[in-house]
Amino acid sequence: MPNPRLAVAQSSSTRGDIAGNVAHHAELAESAAGHGARFIVFPELSLTGYEPDIARKLALTTTDPRLQPLKEVAVESGITIVAGAPTLTEAGLHIAAFIFQPTEETLVYTKHHLHSGEKAVFDPGRIRPMIELDGERISLAICADTTHPSHAAEAAQSSASVYAAGVLITPSGIVVDSAQLKGYASEHRMVVLMANYASPTGGWTTAGRSAIWDERGREVIAASGDGEAILIAGRVCGVLHGELIRP
Repeated sequence: MPNPRLAVAQSSSTRGDIAGNVAHHAELAESAAGHGARFIVFPELSLTGYEPDIARKLALTTTDPRLQPLKEVAVESGITIVAGAPTLTEAGLHIAAFIFQPTEETLVYTKHHLHSGEKAVFDPGRIRPMIELDGERISLAICADTTHPSHAAEAAQSSASVYAAGVLITPSGIVVDSAQLKGYASEHRMVVLMANYASPTGGWTTAGRSAIWDERGREVIAASGDGEAILIAGRVCGVLHGELIRP
């Protein structure tokens, strides 16, 4: 069974600058693909920055022309890109992850669990596509989703082999949240990816320290702190090995 090289983008975003953020995402995704990655996940709301106060006017749909560069990179570089943005549906305003695929199909995951401060702006989502990629089944999560053990358990029950989370985690929360994700990896025998912000966003200081854990809960690769980085994990003789790239 083939195993794709998986990547995490520890990236920065500019408040409300969708075009600029899209261009930066495209550069990082192309860089990851150049190192053999077939999948990359970005932080929560990475295409707009974590900016709840302007999220409604920044809400995107899969047909928004500003997303075209990411669709093109996905097709031309053969990489699946997961990037965060707000989206509006009949059920309300959601924190979402847009999934740009080499097949040219764009899917959307909507965040299931909200932090208390988000509930005044956003609505919980229910959309949860599974990504099939080179023999792996990838289930997504967005930040607070990972604080609910049932969310990771449901992914495992759906035969997910990879649990990929785009997050915004502060220095005060990184130790606890990382330990929980590491625990999901070993408990559910899933590879776990965590993509955190590289710099402050929405008034929040971010910890960086993005990471990848293998299905035994072993840390494969992690950023030592903040600052932009791409983390890549791939298998050699069945064992995951990591590589860190500074853009």
